[in-house]
Amino acid sequence: MSGGSRFHLAIAGLFGAAGVAASAVAAHGGDERAMGAVALVCLAHAPAMLAMAMRRQPMLLLIATALMFIGVVLFCGDLTLRSLYGVKLFPMAAPTGGTTLIIAWLVVAVSALRPTGR
Repeated sequence: MSGGSRFHLAIAGLFGAAGVAASAVAAHGGDERAMGAVALVCLAHAPAMLAMAMRRQPMLLLIATALMFIGVVLFCGDLTLRSLYGVKLFPMAAPTGGTTLIIAWLVVAVSALRPTGR
């Protein structure tokens, strides 16, 4: 397994663990709405990272992976900080992260539609 694939697997594991932890916080007294969103985003993107780790990585999938990582960190990081500590990561961090995730998924779609060999 390549170093890049190991990195993707590590990120998938971290996103999965963060999603379960966020679910626990939501269930046990945290901001249920915000932490539920964090859990959903983390748990939805963990298998995506896992799937990308199992494939040869054309450049577009590497870009999508990087965008997913950045998007999840911004979106979930901001909501978690707001929920637990009442502070923002930075202004517009969550919307920036969400937009980045949308772009990442569009890059995945473009990657699937491109002819092979590029």
